[in-house]
Amino acid sequence: FVSKKTHTQRTARSKEEQEMETTNKEEPEISKLDFNDSDIEYISYGGEHHLPLIMNLVDEELSEPYSIFTYRYFVYLWPHLSFLAFHKGRCVGTVVCKMGEHRNTFRGYIAMLVVIKPYRGRGIATELVTRSIKAMMESGCDEVTLEAEVTNKGALALYGRLGFIRAKRLFHYYLNGVDAFRLKLLFPRPELHTQYGSHAHSDHRDSQILE
Repeated sequence: FVSKKTHTQRTARSKEEQEMETTNKEEPEISKLDFNDSDIEYISYGGEHHLPLIMNLVDEELSEPYSIFTYRYFVYLWPHLSFLAFHKGRCVGTVVCKMGEHRNTFRGYIAMLVVIKPYRGRGIATELVTRSIKAMMESGCDEVTLEAEVTNKGALALYGRLGFIRAKRLFHYYLNGVDAFRLKLLFPRPELHTQYGSHAHSDHRDSQILE
């Protein structure tokens, strides 16, 4: 998943919005690794030692990598909304989010989601997003939003399964000229409380998409 915006959009949109581009670009399939789902360990952001891991994952997938200040903006202000996935000590996925007031609501935002290619298609992105949604819900958010390319069927299907709706189409949103859908998940809904509660297991803090 990779987000890109046109120069005009970058100058017209606020600096904060530019920093909150969601990594959501469709990538070709490659050979998958043979591993058990139970081998993947999920933890929340644990401090400065996790920052290079997140940066490396996202920078590998983005044509225009973020500055270190952008990463710190997210993980320092909302560390409990960022999660990492590890396989045998290797960081293979991450999700980075924020939250804040938006008009009359308290909104969560999924800014970056990456799972490295050999690990895609195994539900890692779903688990990362599920954990971040649960954290935002428990922090008092009324809704969660993000942007995804209209051509990215994988991302749209993933978020659709989690209850997101297509709230708006943003024309020529990305640098490549592709439109985006703004996706939105509203709280509270009793079934979501049950769903996200059942998906989020306890963190393994001693260990360490793109889908």
